[in-house]
Amino acid sequence: MSHDDPCRIDVKAKSMFIAERSEPGADRYFFAYTITITNVGTAAAQLLSRHWIITHGDGRVEEVQGEGVVGEQPHLQPGQAFQYTSAAIISTPVGTMHGSYQMVSDDGVRFDAEIAPFRLANEGSLH
Repeated sequence: MSHDDPCRIDVKAKSMFIAERSEPGADRYFFAYTITITNVGTAAAQLLSRHWIITHGDGRVEEVQGEGVVGEQPHLQPGQAFQYTSAAIISTPVGTMHGSYQMVSDDGVRFDAEIAPFRLANEGSLH
């Protein structure tokens, strides 16, 4: 996409291991992640659905698709941002997530906003 594209969405992710919701003995590692979606284009757009690819440390891949995020389909004006926190449970102490949001601009153009891969890591397990 070129920089003069009216449909541009920037996605930033931050993840955090939640020890008290995890059960390492049962291969359950709970991660919260906060996503910030910013409309950096010149056209207003709405998030319709999400497509996540979650990769466990053992190579197992899970795909999650669904409408909206946290029960919402945020509509973002240029310059506006939407932030939410959600969670993922994986079977290994380290994994990654990436994917895309399916968007539609106010003039009906459908496009994907890419979510760059980010790490899910129980930092205590890396030493």
